Amino acid sequence: MAPDMKRIGRVPVERVMQKVDDLMAKRDLPGVERMLKYWLHEARFLKDTQGEVVMLGELVGHYRKTQEKEKARESGEELQMLLYVAHLEDTILGATSFINIGTTYNSFGENAEALKLFRRARTVYETQDASPKLKSGLYNNMGLTCAALGMYDEALELYDLAREFGEKVPGGELEMAVTCANRANALEARDGTEKAEEEICALLEEAWTLLHHQALPRDGYMAYVYTTMAPVYSYYGYFYESAVLEREAEELYAGA
Repeated sequence: MAPDMKRIGRVPVERVMQKVDDLMAKRDLPGVERMLKYWLHEARFLKDTQGEVVMLGELVGHYRKTQEKEKARESGEELQMLLYVAHLEDTILGATSFINIGTTYNSFGENAEALKLFRRARTVYETQDASPKLKSGLYNNMGLTCAALGMYDEALELYDLAREFGEKVPGGELEMAVTCANRANALEARDGTEKAEEEICALLEEAWTLLHHQALPRDGYMAYVYTTMAPVYSYYGYFYESAVLEREAEELYAGA
């Protein structure tokens, strides 16, 4: 990893991320953008390259959530250029950044470009022994892209890997629930609803149990996952469960 050139300080990344989480819990999206832009400016002033990478990556993810495609693409391209200039492209930090950009491309339907980034990140993660949490996230998001490209068998293999590593992550139940939903969608797309119905039902029941694991913190992130999972249950005809998740998400946001 190349050292920051003439760095004069560091961005307090953990403290910034906590403030971002607090703003997200309140659904203050404009506040999140202001916070990230401020600290991106500070990172550049301090010549803190790693801090700049983190803030740009967070902006990419933020614009993905707010569906601001042009801002997301601009920030993603800027981030990729920074990684290469700083010789960080073959590090865990660089690979994680590629996954973030790839996930954003996937969300906007640019799946071929996303898959290239995921494959690059996979090489780094698997050769540098990334943590189970990072690997689980990679396999889950890469699986989504493969499914979007009609590569259903590969997607299902990736979801199996996501589950395998997710089980090694303390407090990883929410992510495993999302993997269950992704697997259900891939099975339906590959086999059809009727043929896959039994396995889909089992996956949704498993996801429900994971979503309500007693040890999970009841915070803004849980609320966010609930809002993403509610439409999945509604799509498969689980209208009561969908309504419960929506209500629980609102209660979590209200208590933030």
